[in-house]
Formats: sequence, C-alpha cells, structure tokens
Amino acid sequence: MENKSGWLRIDEKKKKEVMNFAEEYKKFLKEVKTEREAVNFFEELAKKNGFEPLERAKKLGKGKYYVIKNGKAMALLSINEDLEKGFRIIAAHIDSPRLDLKPNPIIEDKDSQTVLFKTHYYGGIKKYQWVSRPLAIHGIVVKKSGEKISINIGEDPEDPVFSIPDLLPHLSRKVQGEKKLLEGFEGEDLQLIVSHIPDAKDEKSSLKNSLLKLLNEKYGIEEEDLFSADLEVVPAHQPRDVGFDKSMLGAYGQDDRICAFTSVKAMLDSQQKGNTIVILFDKEEIGSDGNVGAQSNFIEYVIARTLDIDNQKYSYGTFLEIMNKSKVISADVNAVVNPLFKQVHDLNNAAKAGFGVVVTKYTGSGGKYSSSEAQAELVAEIMNLFDKKKVIYQFGLLGKVDEGGGGTVAKYLAKYGMQVIDMGPGLISMHSPFELVSKFDLWSTYQAYKAFLEG
Repeated sequence: MENKSGWLRIDEKKKKEVMNFAEEYKKFLKEVKTEREAVNFFEELAKKNGFEPLERAKKLGKGKYYVIKNGKAMALLSINEDLEKGFRIIAAHIDSPRLDLKPNPIIEDKDSQTVLFKTHYYGGIKKYQWVSRPLAIHGIVVKKSGEKISINIGEDPEDPVFSIPDLLPHLSRKVQGEKKLLEGFEGEDLQLIVSHIPDAKDEKSSLKNSLLKLLNEKYGIEEEDLFSADLEVVPAHQPRDVGFDKSMLGAYGQDDRICAFTSVKAMLDSQQKGNTIVILFDKEEIGSDGNVGAQSNFIEYVIARTLDIDNQKYSYGTFLEIMNKSKVISADVNAVVNPLFKQVHDLNNAAKAGFGVVVTKYTGSGGKYSSSEAQAELVAEIMNLFDKKKVIYQFGLLGKVDEGGGGTVAKYLAKYGMQVIDMGPGLISMHSPFELVSKFDLWSTYQAYKAFLEG
C-alpha cells in the first residue's frame, strides 16, 4: 500500500471535486441536526431522484423505493435483479450525541431570577464541552389533538440561543478545581437558561408563568404539551472550513451523519447492477435499542415486505438464504491520530487524516468484546474491489487495546448471517460539539461506498 497522504495522490481536477463535494455536505449539515431532520432531508432527495414509497408499489419490478419508520429511520432500495441473489447493504445511523429535554423540564430558580430547562444527555458526551456555548432546540411537540408543532430555535441569526452557564474561575477553585476533569459538571447540572424577564402586567406572577405565556403566544404550546415532545438540544453553530488551506471541515453531528450523507449520495450516483439497500438507523449512540434501532426488525421488515410485494412464495429458509447471501458495510466513523493525544493510538494500526476512508476489520473493546469481525475473505474482496475502482483507502483500529474502544451496528446485521465489514471516515474530536474531518476522507468515503454498491 502507498503510505502517503491522499492529497498527494490526486490531481488538481480531483482536488476541486473534493472541495465541491464538501460544500454540498456542509449545506446538508447546516440543515440537518436531528434524526427527524435527516429523514425529511433524505426523503425529499429520494423523491427528486425517482424513488417511490415501497408501500405504494403494487408489483415489484426494477425500480427505486424507500421506507420510513416512525419518522426516525429510513431505507432506500434499488431493485435490479432476482431478489434471491441477495443485497449489497450500507447501514449507517443518523443519531448523534446531544442533550434531550426532560419530560417536565421547567425549573424556576428564584435565587438567580432565571428559568431553566433540565436535560438528560444522550450518548457518550464529555459534559464540560456543552457549557458556555450557544445551543439550539430542535424537534417536535405533539399536542393531544394530534397536531404536530415543529421547533427549530437558535439557527436563524435573528433567533435567540440558549446556554448552560459555567462557573467563573474566580470562584471555581473548590467547587470544580479539585475534581477530575470529567467530574467538573454532573448530569443534573446540564440546565439551560431559557428566560429571565418577569411579567410586567402581573408582578405577582412567577417567572415560570411568564415563560409559559410566551411559549403559548409564540408557539401555541402549553406546559403539558412538553410531556409528548421530542426536543433535542444541539450546538447552534454552523459547519465551518478549518485550517488556512480549508482542508478540514468542522461541524456538529458528523458521527454518523457523514456516513448517512455519503451512502445516500453513493446510492443516487452509482450505476448498480444488483440489488442494493442503504438503511439509516436511530439509537446507535445508546445501544441501537428501540423500534428504530439496528436491534429492531427494521431490516427484516424491509426485505420481507419487498418479497411480499414481489409476490414471491417464499419460505423462512428462503428469507434466511437471501440474508446469508447479502454483504454489508457498517458505515460508521473511526478515529484518526489526534496530534495532541498520540499516546492513545497504536500508531502502527491507527488511521491518519487525509489518507482515505478507514476500513476497520473489527471494533469492540478489551478482547474484541461486542465486535463483529470481518472474515479474511471479505477483507480481501473489498481490497480487490477498491484497487480496481482506484479508491484510496487505509486500515485503522480505534485506539490501543486497553485504552477503551467502541462498537457499531455491524454485529446486529451479522446475526442474520450477512458478511459485514466496518468502514467510514476518521474524525478528530469525535462526539464533541465540533468534530473535524479531512475533506479528502469525506470524498474518499463517498467513492468507497459508490464502488461497493456498484460491485
């Protein structure tokens, strides 16, 4: 393998292609910060490219279809041959670490004369990274009448933002200074300041009532409506180019919407001869549970419904045979070498920024626990395919053996007998509110997924 930066292995024309692709991706990240927003975005994109809802298909022929589950998971299918030949599948997830509002979030603090929203963090975050920064609220409120109210506050320049206040250094020596770094903020401390002005017309009214009046007037929301709401707190900043050379891109939510974007784009742009699926799950960051996570039967449902519409009289054995013939990319990010913390990486097996999409033979932690390891035959097949298609790639693992680790959706698809391999771009500052990716690795990932779908 040629061990040099991908930037040195492409010409100026390709570099321009890399940069243009990054601009399209930035527009996506600016618009999409939650799972529901991702599904809405990809549904519109699918429709524009000739995909139709699978549920409306009366008979299955060669064509392009999509399935949406509860507004939080989605599958895009391209059918080109007999279903019994199996599928090439790319599986990504569209949720990211964040803060969720608690069902009863409103707290009136009379001592500080502020009203706060209480949150519950979602996924693996470093709590201190979320304080003293502008935050936005995205999501939906569902009223008892069934009416859905979409919420997106903090993204427009005219919008207010919200913030979790940190403690000034003059007073933090004992309260925070003597604690370990990750203990400086507790989960219950993650409370957003959301209002401060009392009701001038009713000075006896509480600050909370003043807030509720404002929410009702502006958004039509009553306090009890918050019980039936999905409201997520995300960074309010926008994607930005990073570095004098603009070679990197910084943004929130790249784990794992970067893989969702590149896989959907690969599906739309590739010339496929076989049957392909791009499936986007929710809940990966908290274990892939629930009816929209990879542990649900969503992939089974998609393939079984496809067989039903095709009017095939199939047995369960036939269904399992199709699953066993299928090959999957578990599309998720890895870590590239962090220049400030090189000691956590096994540098001989670590990915580097700008060296291309990262192929990961296995994930897991200490002793490969919770891993789905790709067999040698599949790894060799992928290498041959990428060499043939001139995809620039690298191999990488997530840190030293006993340093930590992590998992993906791979094992939940491997249980069906599918051959699965992990693959995606490497990030710096993964799970932070501002993750970094090399634009070359973003583009290389798209090229890899496209090559895989084409076969």
